[in-house]
Amino acid sequence: MAQSEEHYPEPVIGFLELLWGRGWMSPGGPDELQRLLDGEDFRGRHILDIGCGAGGIDCLLVQDYGAAKITGIDVEASVLAAARRRIHEAGIADRVQLMQVEPGPLPFADAMFDVVFSKDSIVHIPDKHALAKDVFRVLKPGAVFVASDWLMSHDGEPSRDMQAYLKSEDLGFGMASPKVYAKALEQAGFVDVVLTNRNAWYCDQAKQELALLQGQLYDAAVAEMGSELVDHNIRTWALMIKVLETGEHCPHHVRGRKP
Repeated sequence: MAQSEEHYPEPVIGFLELLWGRGWMSPGGPDELQRLLDGEDFRGRHILDIGCGAGGIDCLLVQDYGAAKITGIDVEASVLAAARRRIHEAGIADRVQLMQVEPGPLPFADAMFDVVFSKDSIVHIPDKHALAKDVFRVLKPGAVFVASDWLMSHDGEPSRDMQAYLKSEDLGFGMASPKVYAKALEQAGFVDVVLTNRNAWYCDQAKQELALLQGQLYDAAVAEMGSELVDHNIRTWALMIKVLETGEHCPHHVRGRKP
């Protein structure tokens, strides 16, 4: 897992939930989750959720997709506290185990999970090759890895615009290229590796989000979180849209199967 410095205190979680929905810390909501999971059957499965966030996705995985058990992990206590509240409100605490973990290897036995899932969290983990090997290890034979993540279109130094965006985010993003992700999964032993570029979708989505932040949501967001946080995020969204428009910032869906 990634570094343990807290990047998501309560005000930031509240801001993201205002924009993306209660329990959500990444974009797209149920519709994008459905697209990500298309063709996969989670009924009766034990799922490891890497970077479980504020719990909204795990609620849907149980309630709408029939997961039997979810083990959700994150490095931040504030995020897990929010997730526990969402899970308790949904009445599914008996099917969701949340754990705070330290950065490093996954603390689970070999061949323990039917599915390893992650939504927009692996960007915080710099070593994609080590993670892929560890995910492969904890999956049962025939099981799948399904994720979405923030990628950069190329290897090497980010452009000046990308550097400005990453500095504004101040999250120590470990962005890597599709080539790095594919190679990491294949070298770990995964087969049927598929990467799907979601840049066009999120470019449009991000523009809608920025318009909401500047307009309809602005007063409510400032009342809840203060103008400094909201105005900073408006600047960040504008910087992000620039690198989405060039294609350098290219969110992807990622899949692979353990033979």
